[in-house]
Amino acid sequence: MAEGRMPERARLERPRGDRGDRERNQALAALTLDPGSLQPAPRLARRKTEKIRGKHAALCFATMAVMLGLPLWWKTTETYRAALPYSQIGHLDSMLLRLRVPVSVVFIQGSLPIVDQQKLPFTVVNERDVPLKCKMKLKCRFQLAYRMAGSHEEKAFKKDTIEEAEAALPLPKEDTLGSLNIFVIPEKSSLLPKDKMSYIGPKRTAFVRGTQVRQALTVMGQRILQVAQSMSLTDEVLAAALGDRLPEDKVSLDKRRPLKSSLGYEITFSLLNPDPKSHEVHWDIEGAVENYVQPFLSLLSVVGNFSMDSQILYYAMLGVTPRFDAASSSYTLAAYSLPHVINPVEARLGSRATSLYPVINFLLYVPERAHSPLYIQDKDGARVATNAFHSPRWGGIMVYNVDPSAYNTTKYPVKVDVDMVPVMEVFLSQMRLLFGIPPPQMPENFLLGDPPREGLRSWEVDRLVWARTVENVATVVTTLTSLAELLDKIGNIVIKDNVASEVYRAVDAIQEAVVELSAGNLELAFRYSREAVTSSEKAFFDPSLLHLLYFPDDQKFAIYIPLFLPMAVPIFLSMIKIIVENQKARKDIEKVD
Repeated sequence: MAEGRMPERARLERPRGDRGDRERNQALAALTLDPGSLQPAPRLARRKTEKIRGKHAALCFATMAVMLGLPLWWKTTETYRAALPYSQIGHLDSMLLRLRVPVSVVFIQGSLPIVDQQKLPFTVVNERDVPLKCKMKLKCRFQLAYRMAGSHEEKAFKKDTIEEAEAALPLPKEDTLGSLNIFVIPEKSSLLPKDKMSYIGPKRTAFVRGTQVRQALTVMGQRILQVAQSMSLTDEVLAAALGDRLPEDKVSLDKRRPLKSSLGYEITFSLLNPDPKSHEVHWDIEGAVENYVQPFLSLLSVVGNFSMDSQILYYAMLGVTPRFDAASSSYTLAAYSLPHVINPVEARLGSRATSLYPVINFLLYVPERAHSPLYIQDKDGARVATNAFHSPRWGGIMVYNVDPSAYNTTKYPVKVDVDMVPVMEVFLSQMRLLFGIPPPQMPENFLLGDPPREGLRSWEVDRLVWARTVENVATVVTTLTSLAELLDKIGNIVIKDNVASEVYRAVDAIQEAVVELSAGNLELAFRYSREAVTSSEKAFFDPSLLHLLYFPDDQKFAIYIPLFLPMAVPIFLSMIKIIVENQKARKDIEKVD
């Protein structure tokens, strides 16, 4: 029985052995098909660790580039722009400019009815608006302070003539730049001619004939205001100051083009001798400058510094061939040909290219013998009395003809001594026009006193200072506004601290000038306005603001792309690969779950 059971157990155990062999064979076949699975476990772990380390390195590089590299590059390449007072500059363009003229009105005994005399002293303010073509508002304010005359002033008016009375007047307490003193004399006073109602002297003093009618103060107020306006803020003054900001029909074009305000001016006197073989010309320019020009410019020193020089140019032609007039046996230059005279001559002067300030040229031309005598004609074909003409903002030319009797000789060159008196009279008249000081135009019932020896009345100098001050204010407003718009539009321009300090200084100075103008302190206002012009010009023309020093955006891209693209592309591709692998791993985990 035992023997009979043994075969059955053996039979039962054999299938188990066959199943194990089958599993072993399958494992061997699998190992044979996948050689990579034969790699040991440490190598698989090492590959997995290197992949994770690569991801970490890519993330680290990207983080450093974004968190450290970009801010560092942005900061080191940032355009430095100092802060500017943009809001204050914006308000300048629409500010109110009030010009206050202090006028002291003194009534002599008998110039007013007793009833009106008892009302004195008091102050009257008259203000008028000046229309402009810009946002800026301009008002002329005349502050008339009425009072009765003192004993010293009453004594001065006992003189025989108006000139003696003016000389005997004590020095006014307010004889400052821009102020006026008007004296009202009795209606029947013999100091003035019977047909004259007012007298304007060479100083800041005027005389007005009084009245005894009802409401005499009202009538006199109109007369006094007319005199004050004639001596200070006239249309010519405003035209010289504001130019194109005034309406076209307000003033003529010539009155809009005086010399621009400047810290200094250079004056050149030139003698042109185109025919030195025929003329040996001598001129005492040094004596003429000392006797005539220097006293004139000493009064104008308040508006700028002046330097003068002289030269003699030989074989210098006008560039225009004169026309022969058979009726007068002379040569003429027509008015239409005068503009063509300046350019050929200016090429020989040679002073404008090296000058820092505006150059004023005064030329004395002695025509050659073949074109002598030479006369200048006006638009109507008549001879110009002075035989001279001027060009705004450039200078003047005078033709000096040689006496025809000098040619009655056989010995050449003829010696020519220039009479400098008429020459200087012409040049000084032209200088007045160039600076915007035309001859005063007064009503018929006004008596105008003769100017002093220097050639300028005190109130004429004041009118020039008024014009220069208002011009400076308008110039500074335009300069600062243009600068602010430029810097706001172009963000690549560097604004250095020195530029910003000049802008702040200009804004402060122009605000001070406006305050002083409204207070009637013309001298201080002019100083502040000139400081504002200097600072604004320094800021506007600073070399650091030149647009050629900066690259536009397309050039910046052309520079930075070769630098950043080789570094950014690998980092960018690594980031994409990491994102794709993470998304794939996340999907595999979701499938297993």
